[in-house]
Amino acid sequence: MTFRIHTHGRLQEWVADANGYFNDAGLTDYVFDQMDFTDFNASTQDKPSGAYQSYEKGRDASISCACHWTVNMAASNAHGQFWRDAYSVSPCGIFVPAESPVRSLADLADVTIDVGYQSGSHYATIQALETVMTPDRIKLNFAGSPDQRLDRLDRGEASAATLFGIQLYIAEQLGFRKIADATFMIVGMVPEGVDPADVRRYYEALRRAQHDIDLHHQRYAAFYLREIPARYHQRINVDAFGPGERIVFEPYSPAMYEKTHLWVEERGIFDAARLGRANYAEAAVTAA
Repeated sequence: MTFRIHTHGRLQEWVADANGYFNDAGLTDYVFDQMDFTDFNASTQDKPSGAYQSYEKGRDASISCACHWTVNMAASNAHGQFWRDAYSVSPCGIFVPAESPVRSLADLADVTIDVGYQSGSHYATIQALETVMTPDRIKLNFAGSPDQRLDRLDRGEASAATLFGIQLYIAEQLGFRKIADATFMIVGMVPEGVDPADVRRYYEALRRAQHDIDLHHQRYAAFYLREIPARYHQRINVDAFGPGERIVFEPYSPAMYEKTHLWVEERGIFDAARLGRANYAEAAVTAA
């Protein structure tokens, strides 16, 4: 069966493919599919949707990933299992236009911030802001996918937006100001029926790619263009981008799982029917 890989706007898959690491690991029948964000509806729709809803509907991939908050909740609702043996950390920040009077996190009180619904930017923004303000001062606008949020910021339609990875680097080059960094962890999701041994082979290849990126990421920066809408290609310089999302080859532990699930539950981000009750052993998968 062909192993279907959802790329995530990062370099690792492209480097592993170019350098033959998937084949070396024994993963020879694979294809890349970029994530389809057309179902990420904005708050102007009858019902917003984001990363979590994409797992409810079922992603057509043998391995995909999303922020660890969403993957945690999806796995606890049996919409797949998360890969236990690695997680990622991505650069993430809250951005405003250059002329904005906002200069600090505290200045974002009552300022509407574009985020994705039940997606990484949703949780990351709350985590960043709740350190300096009460929940009633946090104003979020569910504005769709990462590219849609960047587009709104670029068109002058957003007062602020939370961006990560590629969109963060583009925003920096276009002159938007980062008010604060935000936490953004990512975990892989494996649907039912996928051989965990193939997932292990996939991560073996990514480990080698991560080493290459750590040593000299500029050699591979051109791969970013495969993940960036063509409308931005002439306005940016990917050679000046950073290394982006970094995969950490350590377990996403029971403590991480439980603390994250409790954090989401305490903030009422999901209704009771979607809180899930799967324990760590049921929600996680490994080939060990």
